[in-house]
Amino acid sequence: MSSSISERIDQIRSSIPSSVRLIAVSKTVPAEIIRSAYAAGIRDFGESRIQEAASKQAELKDLSDITWHFIGHLQSNKAKKALEQFQWIHSVDNLQLAQRLDNLASQLGVSPHICLQVKILPDPSKSGWTVPELLADLPAINQYKNLQIQGLMTIPPLGLNEAENLDVFNATAKLAKTIRDQNWSHIKMDHLSMGMSSDYKLAVQAGTTMVRLGTILFGDRP
Repeated sequence: MSSSISERIDQIRSSIPSSVRLIAVSKTVPAEIIRSAYAAGIRDFGESRIQEAASKQAELKDLSDITWHFIGHLQSNKAKKALEQFQWIHSVDNLQLAQRLDNLASQLGVSPHICLQVKILPDPSKSGWTVPELLADLPAINQYKNLQIQGLMTIPPLGLNEAENLDVFNATAKLAKTIRDQNWSHIKMDHLSMGMSSDYKLAVQAGTTMVRLGTILFGDRP
C-alpha cells in the first residue's frame, strides 16, 4: 500500500461512526509499525497469538494506554497468560473456557472484558456457540462474576456474498438484543465485535460497536 498508516486510519475513521471502536489487528506486524499506528491515534490492538503478543507488549510497554484485545482461538492451557496480557478477550467460544477464565480471573484478581463468540451459520472451520447452545448456557455464564461479559463476537463463514454477510451481522445484533431483554445480572450486551477488512462497512450498517481491521491498515500479511 502506498499511503501511510496514518492516512489509512484517517480514511477508515471518516467512513465509520465515531462511536465504533477501531481495533487494529496487529498479528505478524512488528512493534515499530504498531508504534506508527499508535502515533496516528490508535489505542486498541488485536493479537491472536499469546507468545507473539508478549514480545511486542514488552517492547511497547512505554505506551501504557494501549488496550490489548485477544481475538484468536484461545486454548484452555493459554487462558492464564491471556488474562495476564489482555484486557479484552473477544473469542470465548465455549462454556468450559468461560468457567476456566472465571476461576483464573478470581485467582489473579483481574476482571477481563469478554465477548462470547457465536456462530450464526454452521461453519466447521470456526469455533463458537451455536445460537441454541448459547441461549441454553446463559444461566451458567451468568454465574461467572469475575468476567465482565460485554457482548458477542462473530465471524461470518468464508464465501458469503454481501447480503449474506449482512444477514449474519443483523442476526448477531438481534441475538444480542434478545439476550439483553432477558435482563441477566452479570451478562451485558453493550458491544458487538463484528467486521473485518473486507466486510466492516456491512457490520457498521448492522450496528457493530467494534471492528477488527488488519489488512486494510497494515497491508497483506507475509
